Amino acid sequence: MAEAGDESHSVAEPLDLVRLLLDEIVCVKLRGDRELKGRLHAYDSHCNLVLGDVEETIYVVDDEDEEDDEIKTVSRKSEMLFVRGKSQNSGHVGNHPYL
Repeated sequence: MAEAGDESHSVAEPLDLVRLLLDEIVCVKLRGDRELKGRLHAYDSHCNLVLGDVEETIYVVDDEDEEDDEIKTVSRKSEMLFVRGKSQNSGHVGNHPYL
């Protein structure tokens, strides 16, 4: 039988992994060559996320110069951001994937 304190660190279903990351810095890869890095404040059963202190990076390929497909990055910061679960490709903390 698990101790009462052990329940907060047990993993019974996949979303329990996300629960363990609350208040941690996470990196979420989105559709459309976008990436978010921020502190995980909340999530739900649809994997919708609320991130704080978010840095969004958008990767843009410059197709004008056919010889050199240069990848440019555009970054912006947000204090708080809601991320729809359907827009996510994957996520990780350090080298550990969670989505």
